[in-house]
Amino acid sequence: MDFPKLNLPNVELKTKLVNGTTQVFDVVRKKYFKLTSEEWVRQHFIHYLNTDKNYPISLMGIEKMLKYNNLKKRADIVIYNKLGDATMIVECKAPSVNLNQDVFYQIARYNFVLKVKYLVVTNGRMHYCCSIDYRKKKVDFLEDIPVF
Repeated sequence: MDFPKLNLPNVELKTKLVNGTTQVFDVVRKKYFKLTSEEWVRQHFIHYLNTDKNYPISLMGIEKMLKYNNLKKRADIVIYNKLGDATMIVECKAPSVNLNQDVFYQIARYNFVLKVKYLVVTNGRMHYCCSIDYRKKKVDFLEDIPVF
């Protein structure tokens, strides 16, 4: 399976073939998962956050379960601070998915539960990051993702 070039630093992902299916090693969850287009983006973004932005692997949660309106949802990547508080949610989409209003609604629903400072949506080609000031009820789109 050929995956598109992403607008992220190139990473040599650890992969293996199992019953004709390519699997990729997730350095956060420390096991292999089916390599889909979305997983391709997620794994590259994990490495980018760790290597380029200094977010420790130990403070990342992948596919974190949360409840919204009695529905179980999963946030792609949640970043925590050293006190264990969630500070960032990253929603990863396949490179072919447009980052439209629906994607922003999806991450906003997750944030009703987690109330983080930063929201990031990415399809590996485009990345949007915003910071939320709850006191001023204000959202600002940032030029870049903050360093840890």
